[in-house]
Amino acid sequence: MTKAIKLLTALPPPQRERLMALAREVSFPEDTRIFESGGVADRFWVIRSGAVSLDQRVNDLRRVTVAGLGTGDLLGWSWLFPPHRWDFGAVAFSPVRAYEFDAAAVLRLCEEDPPLGMALVRSVAEVLAHRLETTRGQLMEQYTMHRRSGAL
Repeated sequence: MTKAIKLLTALPPPQRERLMALAREVSFPEDTRIFESGGVADRFWVIRSGAVSLDQRVNDLRRVTVAGLGTGDLLGWSWLFPPHRWDFGAVAFSPVRAYEFDAAAVLRLCEEDPPLGMALVRSVAEVLAHRLETTRGQLMEQYTMHRRSGAL
């Protein structure tokens, strides 16, 4: 398995500095719902400290945790792709401090600075590829456990 990509450290220093000029420091108390699946994805965060759980609603009463994020991780990528709606929900698993970025401002910056835009898209793509690989591994592990138990 490849190492997790951390968005800010993946960007070259000049691009990272330009992006960080748009950052706003925010915090979320434990158990705060940061966003809900299907909501408007108009921002994203880089976690400075704490833990966030990504979840998917199974039905009106049940949610399933699909991933955990921590320090340095990108929270939210749906802002980058139409229709700009969250694919998952997110909740603060512990108190969280993060850098928050307004998506529209970041997209304008990317248009003004194409090398920054390319570096940012490439970094987000690497984050997504890593998460997909991790999820695939977890699904295979679950499949193997269920198969051994005779559940399949």
